[in-house]
Amino acid sequence: MSVRLQSGQIIEDRVWGTEPLKGLASAVPWRVFRWRKGQKHYSGTYWSATMCDHVIYESRLELARLLLADFDPSVRRIVAQPFLLKAVLEGKVRKHIPDYLLVTEQGPVVVDVKPLHRLAIPEVAFTFEWTRRTVESKGWKYEVWSEPPTAELENVRFLAGYRRDWLFSSDILDALRSAELDGVALGVAGLCLPDRPEPQVRAALCHLLWTHCLMVDLGQPLGPSSVLRRPA
Repeated sequence: MSVRLQSGQIIEDRVWGTEPLKGLASAVPWRVFRWRKGQKHYSGTYWSATMCDHVIYESRLELARLLLADFDPSVRRIVAQPFLLKAVLEGKVRKHIPDYLLVTEQGPVVVDVKPLHRLAIPEVAFTFEWTRRTVESKGWKYEVWSEPPTAELENVRFLAGYRRDWLFSSDILDALRSAELDGVALGVAGLCLPDRPEPQVRAALCHLLWTHCLMVDLGQPLGPSSVLRRPA
């Protein structure tokens, strides 16, 4: 495994375990953005609440995985294109750059993002298989991620608009945290603080959903009839 640090230094053959995570905290994406007229993929940067910084993506599908990682409370760090893997297989040097490394409460997770219809391509399947063997042999988890359920993604995409905590009134957030909202519909909850502007209350509720202080069924489209729940 090779890791490129912010200084441009490349560290080869790092010992797997907890030590690589320290170096990866300062790793920069291995590739640079590719921009050209007519390119089929959509690259960009996303401001991550988890990282308090921008994280890159090279496709809309990668952005979807990035959104879900940012929404996941177990994810502590998100590193894009974290390292270069090298292996000699069938007499050839193989190289692969995973899309993301997620440092979670349960341990590191290496993620590759690929549309479902491309997983059966022999070259893609071969690359992901040797990557899986390499990653899992070191005690890390490996994930090949494709299109998520539509409703879940659209709900998280909507709530991501409320991820910046400094935009919300601490008084409103505190009042909502102490209010009896378990089992209350989202539309009704927006009226629970009559002395505060309703748009601010609704926005604060969405922020509390983003931070998992409140929960709803994300498998259904989010709306006024969505029922709020307190975390168990």
